[in-house]
Amino acid sequence: MLTIDYGHLGLEPGERVLDLGCGFGRHAYEVLRRGAAVVACDLGIDELRKVRGVVAAMYLNGEIPETASIGTTGGDATSVPFKDDSFDHVIASEVLEHIHDDDGALAELTRVLRPGGTLAVTIPAHLPERICWALSEDYHAPKSVGGHVRIYKQSELTDKMTTAGLVPVSSHRAHALHSPYWWLRCAVGPNHPIEDSRLVSLYHRLLTWDIVKGPMVTRFIERMLNPILGKSLVVYATKPITGATAESERGFSHVSA
Repeated sequence: MLTIDYGHLGLEPGERVLDLGCGFGRHAYEVLRRGAAVVACDLGIDELRKVRGVVAAMYLNGEIPETASIGTTGGDATSVPFKDDSFDHVIASEVLEHIHDDDGALAELTRVLRPGGTLAVTIPAHLPERICWALSEDYHAPKSVGGHVRIYKQSELTDKMTTAGLVPVSSHRAHALHSPYWWLRCAVGPNHPIEDSRLVSLYHRLLTWDIVKGPMVTRFIERMLNPILGKSLVVYATKPITGATAESERGFSHVSA
């Protein structure tokens, strides 16, 4: 289940991508399928082990082109272990809402993104998230350890991106069918096993079927509902090419020639 639109990201084979807070790797796998190089970065060691295992199976099945490669590393979003301008693109999916110093995290992501590169950030959309918070204190921090610490409005996120030195260029919503599921989870208690509620269990089966099968009818319904009920907001921003950067590149080309 992908949240990022790779057409909006502008990913090309051979480019280098940082997937920050990669989790179990859903976006990293798609980067590999498209022939690019990805660094999957997360605080969770178990998640990174899982990513390596899945990638090994993908290689054996011939799903990864020769131009693709992957590295995995542990890292904190406010202090990532990479040099300036290291990546053509950066993905931070469902990460910032967990971080108290989100301004520091955005500054780091901007630092490691090359001039002209694209950052894609996904966060819980304001209305669906507000309903989840209202339904259950167990859904978010402080009762949920490591849970969401804030609810963003889109304007707040784009302002923070601009302050970090980025230029927001486009946005969209995703996963509208997941919003009612999380409202149900919060209503019955998000920490309860899914099987404890027949309604939650049935909805979970529906979502699993939809993710696996991708039928046209649910894809159409979700596209229609996404602008209003989309669970995730995705914002794309670019790092400007400054005069100094352009002059440096011209100088490098002259020396190389």
